[in-house]
Amino acid sequence: MSERYYTIAPEIFQRFPGYIRGVVLAHGVTNGLSPEELIQTLRETEEAVRGRLQVEHLVDHPRIKSWREAYRSFGAKPSEFRSSIEAMVRRVLRGEPLPAINALVDIGNIVSLRHLIPAGGHAIDVLTGDIALRLATGQEEFIPFGSDRKEHPLPGEIIFIEGEIVLTRRWTWRQANHTLTRIDTRDIEFNLDGLPPVPFEEIEQAGHEVMELVGRFCGGRLRFELLSEQNPRMTLLGFEMTKSQEQT
Repeated sequence: MSERYYTIAPEIFQRFPGYIRGVVLAHGVTNGLSPEELIQTLRETEEAVRGRLQVEHLVDHPRIKSWREAYRSFGAKPSEFRSSIEAMVRRVLRGEPLPAINALVDIGNIVSLRHLIPAGGHAIDVLTGDIALRLATGQEEFIPFGSDRKEHPLPGEIIFIEGEIVLTRRWTWRQANHTLTRIDTRDIEFNLDGLPPVPFEEIEQAGHEVMELVGRFCGGRLRFELLSEQNPRMTLLGFEMTKSQEQT
């Protein structure tokens, strides 16, 4: 596997001061349907959200409001295009259990709900090039999950991309078919997004929670890195040994 890079464009940090993205890399995982223990953790996390949030006040919560304001800034109406965390919380507050999809997806949802941050996973064993978070030119191509219809992002929209293939539109809105996390996914990266008032320490904490859960339920070789204005690029190769590996 040739060396590949993950970059956040400087314009993102200029427009959104204090933004950080935690990235967990997991290589050689064994994914599968979630065991009962993991599903129970998801249900308990949903119940905790219902105990601390009310749907009528959701748009004023600082961790939801910051994403609504960010979406407005690049022309996306937040009532029409909701960030992944707002959409997920609204579903939970309606009393709808999140579907148990597979262990890696469910782990991302658990940590997202715990911290009220967008958290998304992308299979990286299907990548052939570098990936980046940047502004769209409008020429890129996007095929959303559950569709075969090709779309183009709006110029200036924030997109997560491999080459000219959009992996996620509107920053944290909708994922493409290309890097969906499937049962046979063996290499994955998780994005953990923090807009102020979320501190970088909490994104670090969320990253370590992802690593602990992935290590426990899926194994693999794990690594965490924080992408920021001071550190906007990382390699997708290399890993840190898990605690269990260190002890053997």
